[in-house]
Amino acid sequence: MSIFVSEPGRPVGTRLPEVFRGRRVGDVTELSESPSISPSHSDVTDAEFQQAANSGRHRALEEYGAAAGEPRSQRAYLPVSTICSRALYSLPASSTISDALTSMEEHGVHHLVITAEDHVAGLVDLRWLLSWLHTNPAEGLNQSMVYVELPAFLTASPETDAHQLARLMLAHQLSAALVVDAGGEPSGIVTSTDYLKLYASTSRHEGAV
Repeated sequence: MSIFVSEPGRPVGTRLPEVFRGRRVGDVTELSESPSISPSHSDVTDAEFQQAANSGRHRALEEYGAAAGEPRSQRAYLPVSTICSRALYSLPASSTISDALTSMEEHGVHHLVITAEDHVAGLVDLRWLLSWLHTNPAEGLNQSMVYVELPAFLTASPETDAHQLARLMLAHQLSAALVVDAGGEPSGIVTSTDYLKLYASTSRHEGAV
């Protein structure tokens, strides 16, 4: 059920938190002070990722004791897979900042997966892109993302508790998290908008009652 954070870094190879990558590991499931950022490595989990990914929803339901009669937003356990969006859009790291902004506008999204050699190399959002442009006016829209230090991003398995993920998104001041399946492939994205839709839906049901 852990949630994992990859530190800021250039999009070289994969930055996904997979134990077989042989990178240094660290668990950010609990709300604790994060270590200092180092662009030379990604902060990832240990074998707990594979254990959680393979445990399946049934084991998670037993662990958290979800009550089926409760509204989804109030359940003790709410898997991220039930609220995340399956629509993922990506660009290769060789693309420019302008390409990223254009792709977001074309698809009507605020987040893009950045890939390097067909591997996930980062996750960027519209706010970060605009902030980067503001602080780097000399490079401008034509700067290739290969030479840009991409922001930190969160990843979680489909069985991760959505309530727990929301707390970590707030703690790390990130508006989205990438959902990764047992095979290490991105399977969805959960954003702050998904949480707003969830709780807005719950409020409508309570108002009707």
